[in-house]
Amino acid sequence: MDVILLERVPKLGQMGEVVRVRDGYARNFLLPQGKALRANDVNKARFEAERTTLEARNLERRTEAEAISEKLNGQTFVVVRAAGETGQLYGSVAARDVVAVLEENGFSIGRSQVELNAPIKTIGLHSIALVLHADVIISVEFNVARSADEAVRQAKGEDLTSAEAIYGTDETDEQEGEEDIDADDYFDNDTAQASEEAGEDNPATSQAP
Repeated sequence: MDVILLERVPKLGQMGEVVRVRDGYARNFLLPQGKALRANDVNKARFEAERTTLEARNLERRTEAEAISEKLNGQTFVVVRAAGETGQLYGSVAARDVVAVLEENGFSIGRSQVELNAPIKTIGLHSIALVLHADVIISVEFNVARSADEAVRQAKGEDLTSAEAIYGTDETDEQEGEEDIDADDYFDNDTAQASEEAGEDNPATSQAP
């Protein structure tokens, strides 16, 4: 399908250009999002008549996007989720979750503006791109952790995807520590000496019947 772009679309073209795209891409994204019109004589004439208005609207949107980017770019947001010891989430963090977290912090972002190729399924620090405008693309960091305390540790660079990293030890170390303990260590020297002296004072206890 041939369409007229009403704004710059990354990797596709500039405002006013006529480009050929797949029908599904046009029907499901470009046309309903108001980013393009079908390329026919009526729409071409309409675009030329509205070009000045469209350019002014595009500039306004870009200015708004730049204002938001100054507040949002480079920020880190903590997201607490249940996960196993290996760091695998029992659920996931999808684009809708990103939108919800940003909204909770006072930023209104559409799902289509979140560039997340696949849901996040592990704890850790994840960089997410936000397309605020065709010319304004920023990055935010999502610190996905099992708790707020672990989020702080991850922010400091710790990798919490193993039991040893989480607790500071593992079962093997504990077992080895237990095996190294000598039975004599359970008794102090005074107790051992008293037992020996008691045996010497009572010959009956030291001789077999």
